[in-house]
Amino acid sequence: MVMSQTELLHELEPVVAGELDRHLKVAKEWFPHEYIPWSEGRNFDGIFEGDAWQESDSTIPEAARISLIVNLLTEDNLPSYHHEIATTFGRDGAWGTWVGRWTAEEGRHGVAIRDYLTVSRAVDPVALERARMVHMEGGFQTEYGTMLQQLAYVSFQELATRISHRNTGRASGDPTCERLLAKIAADENLHMLFYRNLLKAAFELDPNQTMRAVTDVVTTFQMPGSTIEGFTRKAMIIAHEGIYDLRLHLDDVLMPVLRQWAVFDKTDLDGDGAKARDELAAFLEKTEATATRFVERREERRARAAAMR
Repeated sequence: MVMSQTELLHELEPVVAGELDRHLKVAKEWFPHEYIPWSEGRNFDGIFEGDAWQESDSTIPEAARISLIVNLLTEDNLPSYHHEIATTFGRDGAWGTWVGRWTAEEGRHGVAIRDYLTVSRAVDPVALERARMVHMEGGFQTEYGTMLQQLAYVSFQELATRISHRNTGRASGDPTCERLLAKIAADENLHMLFYRNLLKAAFELDPNQTMRAVTDVVTTFQMPGSTIEGFTRKAMIIAHEGIYDLRLHLDDVLMPVLRQWAVFDKTDLDGDGAKARDELAAFLEKTEATATRFVERREERRARAAAMR
């Protein structure tokens, strides 16, 4: 029997409570201001008559700088994300407590990254603010209409964000940036574990409906920042640098989570659940081929560029 979303929310509530307790025990308090090199900052032009930003102020490679901007603008849409999950999960009981805790933890990410970028003069603050206004005015609205789909989405998305932050920090060439983004990535990893464990419990309650939700998400997945102005071009630059690309998405995001759920080992799927798993397998096979081609072509371009130098 297919369970309704209301029934699933009710049945998962004890799991939410348990995962929340676990999360609070392992999550470590940290303070964004401790990760910012404030003494390096100086006034910009404007009311304090400082120095206008110029390209030479930044020591961070272009791809890492673009990735920092994309990551920050993505974090900036937190009000919309909160609205989406609070509307789906509710504001009462363990679900509501988690929604509040998750929002509070996520809130410090945008604060910390913006402080770092401003103090280090890594990006043009005027262009950054204009981009923030445009992106936040557009907001974020989930494409997924069910609670299970949204749980599946955040299970993958939190891990994708963690990897993007970590790799951006490494690509920056700045130990301060890498340390900060590693701290943020640790938050994202704990959030991923919370959602991943919830969906694992959902598989036990309604395996067929949960399998369908997972396939629906994997085959249509887009990062939450995909509505950022010029995102396609920015994503290609980030991918060509190896910060986040389809190979990483498949090997380090999709497959580890799918293995944790043991989707290809399940014996309790039938009907649409079995059909959904077949669709997922076909999609993963196609994605493997596409990811392999992308990496091969990237290596060819790098070899040509090295030969020219």
